[in-house]
Amino acid sequence: MIRILLGEDQGLLRGALATLLSLEEDIEVVGQAENGEVALALIEELKPDIAILDIEMPLKTGLDVAEHIHREQWPSKVLILTTFARPGYFQRAVAAGIAGYLLKETPSDELADAIRQIAAGKRVVSPELSLAVWENPCPLSPREREVMKHAAQGLTMQEISSKLFLSHGTVRNYMSEAISKLGANTRIEAISIAHEKGWLD
Repeated sequence: MIRILLGEDQGLLRGALATLLSLEEDIEVVGQAENGEVALALIEELKPDIAILDIEMPLKTGLDVAEHIHREQWPSKVLILTTFARPGYFQRAVAAGIAGYLLKETPSDELADAIRQIAAGKRVVSPELSLAVWENPCPLSPREREVMKHAAQGLTMQEISSKLFLSHGTVRNYMSEAISKLGANTRIEAISIAHEKGWLD
């Protein structure tokens, strides 16, 4: 049996997924979590073969959980389910060693097949997601990169606005958008991700 944990904050979707996957003869849903912190605790306790995680969960995102599992070298593999085809999210997920990255509208039979492939040691990625990354490897606009570069050098928002002849609010908006695109929680984290990908060079 392939032991599965589901991390999804929408109760109806989580319940539907659990019901559909439980119909498969070789898949067993051993735990369900409504947020990232519960998911992390259950993964540590139950040690499922695969944790299926939504990216946008309260307390800890699916990516936060995946990064923790990767860092601690826990045996559970991670399959991310998302509504977002954002390259920044995908790059961060790959860096966290995820085994699968699928869109939420993936049919249940395809999801079950992906679970079997991951259990067999393969990686599974939605074609739409890999295409989004191929078409646009850096999700930041030239202006967002410019703002990020200055922030990486230690300049404040006020200093960046003076340097680029933009209002403080405009600079703040560029930074906020860049943080969102990179799937980060803070400015420091966004700069770190962008550096790692070589997008600030």
